[in-house]
Amino acid sequence: MSDTPFNAPTIAATAFSEAERAAVYRAIHERRDMRHFAGGQVDEAVLLRLLRAAHHAPSVGFMQPWRFIRVRDAQMRSRIHALVEDERLRTAQAMGEREADFMKLKVQGVLQAAEVLVVAMPPGREAHVFGRRTLPEMDVASTACAIQNLWLAARAEGLGMGWVSLFDPQALAQLLAMPAGAHPLAVLCLGPVEAYYAEPMLQQERWARRAPLQDMLMDECWQPDPGPQP
Repeated sequence: MSDTPFNAPTIAATAFSEAERAAVYRAIHERRDMRHFAGGQVDEAVLLRLLRAAHHAPSVGFMQPWRFIRVRDAQMRSRIHALVEDERLRTAQAMGEREADFMKLKVQGVLQAAEVLVVAMPPGREAHVFGRRTLPEMDVASTACAIQNLWLAARAEGLGMGWVSLFDPQALAQLLAMPAGAHPLAVLCLGPVEAYYAEPMLQQERWARRAPLQDMLMDECWQPDPGPQP
């Protein structure tokens, strides 16, 4: 006897074909946080596919806390660019001895990308208690899942995407006339690129490196960080 509620339709639990699995893992491993864009355009049908992919992300309590603001006006993009540059300087000053190295990094493509999408969470999120009573930050986690869906779909479509988080959220919310309680989480730069980075840009620029997976795995309970290996 089926325990599926309300006789809801189901999807057969079958594994993807070898080629389909390879495509999924390729998108995951070749996704890059892009900062260099080649201008151009994103076809409207493709953009809609990407947004549908984002909207099909999982969310805690099925709250779907994501909202997407498409910014096409050149003056508005210039204002967003200025907000990012202001925070870039403030972040650099907080870096201490790494300030000069940080200032060499390219942190945004707002003026060059074909599309700019601001992802924000709406007001009234406190009404969603399911899964958030002890972890209210799950609205952020859920929205991040939507962004990741969009990112992977963009890679599959041959487009680049970069997540810019260097901005004052209150200033950006005011700039985009968001209501009280709304919270911007990301400025997404999206569009054609000449090439994807061979490795993550911050690793390519020797800012940081991907830690070995083994260092992230634990058995049964928390274990001490092994620290730098000789």
